[in-house]
Amino acid sequence: MKLLLYLVLVSSSVVAQTYTPRFDVQGHRGARGLMPENTIPAFLYGLDSGVTTIELDLAVTKDNQLVVSHEPWMAAAICLSPQGDTLKAKDERKFNIYKMTYAEVKQWDCGSLGNEKFPQQKKQPCAKPLLRDVIAAVEDHIRSHTRYEVDYNIEIKSLPEGDGKFHPKPEVFSELVYKLVDEYLPWDRVIIQSFDFRVLRYWHEKYPEVRLAALVENKKSVAENLDDLGFTPSIYSPYFKLLTREDVSTLHQKKLRVIPWTVNEEKDMLSVKGMDVDGFITDYPDRAAKFKRTLNLRKQR
Repeated sequence: MKLLLYLVLVSSSVVAQTYTPRFDVQGHRGARGLMPENTIPAFLYGLDSGVTTIELDLAVTKDNQLVVSHEPWMAAAICLSPQGDTLKAKDERKFNIYKMTYAEVKQWDCGSLGNEKFPQQKKQPCAKPLLRDVIAAVEDHIRSHTRYEVDYNIEIKSLPEGDGKFHPKPEVFSELVYKLVDEYLPWDRVIIQSFDFRVLRYWHEKYPEVRLAALVENKKSVAENLDDLGFTPSIYSPYFKLLTREDVSTLHQKKLRVIPWTVNEEKDMLSVKGMDVDGFITDYPDRAAKFKRTLNLRKQR
């Protein structure tokens, strides 16, 4: 049904437009600073704030549904049980999404509690959505309101120690993602990112046409991280405080785009942009709007 809705929207006579951005503002988990993270309201807020890419994370349910969620469990900091109870942090991993059906997952409220790290975040009841429902909602909003396409930066969340416990192995997880995305979106609007280099290697070998982003949170050099990965991805995405101007220059010489995370304060946005990065990921796309250049509108397919 969702696919049918999407196809109807694509075939509509309404013509939207899209940015070809030189500077890519990515809404982290939608707009985590202002709306419940990784929820449809957060993604729509990001669109209304002018993001050029929406960034999101994936988990997998017991019945092999792709759920938009940062953790593969119900995080105590943001989620209420179906009975409206809070959780203790020490118990949160017991509520393992990989061991739950989506029917069970959607009974949890991960918006009403808010997030104490983001006091501006609006509190409202929200369930963790399916990826296909996010895509349908975003594409509908594009056509009816914002009128320009955005890219999707999709993070596959996995770790070797989580294989078979909190998520499938990389190849199985990746194939679930490929099948769904291929059904709903053109691949030139999609980026696959991961901290797990096993995931990126799989995509590079199996689907070399797909843009890949290497997420980095370590103090190794750029050369060391690229050697570990074993190939040159499309994008290098380090924690912004680990990035130097020399790193950006080195990466640009290798024809990589540089998009650091997660840049929230305007002074940091200005500093990072001054390094000549190609964009940044932020919880506050409203603050970042002034740093985005709009270029070369093209008609939507």
